[in-house]
Amino acid sequence: MLDSVHLRLLVGQANPQPAPRPLLDTLESVEVEVHDVEQSGFSLTFSIDKRSSLNTFFLLTNGQPLLFMRVVIVAVVNGVSNVLMDGVITNNRIAPGDKGSNSTMTLMGTDLTTLMDLSAFTGRPHPATSAEARVSQILSKYQSYGVKPQVIPSVWQYVPPKTEQVPVHKGTDLAYVQTLAREAGYVFYIEPGPALGSSTGYWGPQKKVGPLQPALSCDMDAYTNVERMSFSFEQRKNRMPTLINYQFDTGDSKPIQLPDTTLLNPELGQVPPATINLQSQDSSPYRPDLAKKPLPLSQAAGLSKAADDKEAVSCSGGLDVTRYGTVLKARQLVGVRGAGVVFDGLYYVKDVTHKIKRGEYRQDFTLTRNGLVSTVPTVTP
Repeated sequence: MLDSVHLRLLVGQANPQPAPRPLLDTLESVEVEVHDVEQSGFSLTFSIDKRSSLNTFFLLTNGQPLLFMRVVIVAVVNGVSNVLMDGVITNNRIAPGDKGSNSTMTLMGTDLTTLMDLSAFTGRPHPATSAEARVSQILSKYQSYGVKPQVIPSVWQYVPPKTEQVPVHKGTDLAYVQTLAREAGYVFYIEPGPALGSSTGYWGPQKKVGPLQPALSCDMDAYTNVERMSFSFEQRKNRMPTLINYQFDTGDSKPIQLPDTTLLNPELGQVPPATINLQSQDSSPYRPDLAKKPLPLSQAAGLSKAADDKEAVSCSGGLDVTRYGTVLKARQLVGVRGAGVVFDGLYYVKDVTHKIKRGEYRQDFTLTRNGLVSTVPTVTP
């Protein structure tokens, strides 16, 4: 059980500051959606008087457009600050009140990847530069917003000679970095915190390892700390990617089957789903465009696809943070107990939605893993 939960809201341009008290007094609710790979978002709902100057507070800031209003949302739980969101406002909705009642203003926005998706730089050359170096160069443009690059070298680091090939930027910074991630079998996202105003721009393999969060307990009497949980097993989801590798010396092509687990995506369930395309003898390639790419690069992309397709077990649920005792975070592991031998064990937290009102802090969550029946005897309470 928690002793205290407080919300901090910072607003501004490049360097957001604590929101003024009159603004906080009108705040009705906060919702933050955090996704493991996809863009995360937030909404702030205010109840304001029609004649209040707050109607235009977020519309313009020193002549700057709405998009450049930055918002940092922090949940302070038992004295520990948890940065839930660092993003920019992209939409403003106002619903006038009826019969003299207050208006409702809802501000919606997305994380800092939005700033990377404003302008296209198609055609900009990156001579003699590896994919890792290109990503680092692009992310360095956003250091003024506190974004610190964390670029993990890929298994195939190739620097094309200037005389043979010059890599060319395609689309916006966000689109190009995501394309380079897919080609390496990687993911890209910007994770806020842990310090206020700082974030990590992560480009690397998706990680499903690391320290465990406190277990989610259901149907355990006084130890129960979730409000609801439901599980599903998608038997037909798992498809083993097939790669076609072109042999330049002989002109022949041969199919390559890939394993579906790696050190960063270990087995979390003892009973994996059946591989559908192997049973149906479907050997069509996962991505035909990988055939003539270097084998290590195509294998990395295929391994990422295999691990994602094998996540056939999922759990959706909700909890009260004051009962759970801390904030459940996405992109980390958590234990489940009390659901029975088939579904107990470790899971990867894929999505989390924070729903905060005065006197109330709840979370919805989605968990996934790659098989039934736990691979560990117990989980951390």
